[in-house]
Amino acid sequence: MNLILLSPSDLIPNTSRVLLTGRRQAHVREVHRAAAGDVLIVGMENGKVGEGRILRLTAREVEMEVRFLSDPPAKIPVILCVALMRPPVFKRVLQTAATMGVEEIHVIHTQRVEKSFWQSTAIKGVSIQEQLVLGLEQARDTVIPGVMFHKRFKPFVEDVLPGLLKGRQGIVADPAGDLIRGHTLNSKDELSVCPRKVLLVGPEGGFIPHEITKFRDAGCRVAGLGPRILRVETAVTSLLARSA
Repeated sequence: MNLILLSPSDLIPNTSRVLLTGRRQAHVREVHRAAAGDVLIVGMENGKVGEGRILRLTAREVEMEVRFLSDPPAKIPVILCVALMRPPVFKRVLQTAATMGVEEIHVIHTQRVEKSFWQSTAIKGVSIQEQLVLGLEQARDTVIPGVMFHKRFKPFVEDVLPGLLKGRQGIVADPAGDLIRGHTLNSKDELSVCPRKVLLVGPEGGFIPHEITKFRDAGCRVAGLGPRILRVETAVTSLLARSA
């Protein structure tokens, strides 16, 4: 981890110290190979970034004196909407989205989404938080993006999406899509028409024609990413990199 993400519950009352156990303690010992007196980068959940000086390190605990010095990196002005995918892929996408700095993540149901995916533990609160934290630690960020779920396509596209699109450019990634007159998203300039965006990525197999039509009707532009068919997590990374 490039940053140790702290929560208010880590603070020792009435002090500027924190006490860490579990995964973060193990990482400090085994990966950082830190010792008493070493200084590591820390950040408070949804707060500032700073540094933590190790006061005490045992087999089970790390105690640090912390101070917070600066704001985390700014988010990119992007809302990411993705069709629910296989749990292992979903976890990777959550991490990527958090690392890249998206503002919000909306997870939607589409025709080609397996209904069983909605029963997965990967979409439970604790699991989602774990993946987002891993992504933030990688990027030295502290602000956790909101994650919203929409189990019905029609209410999402008719009631929720129009609000998301206010003041934003909506782009639907589709293997057969284009950006008017057959252009693909082959340069960052094509995504700079409006700096604030809503990016929509379908499941494995993509959106069906009816769903593409509904997105177009809502005001979105449909875009291809070139001649290669990309996996969902690759498409998400590519779109976010071009939007940053």
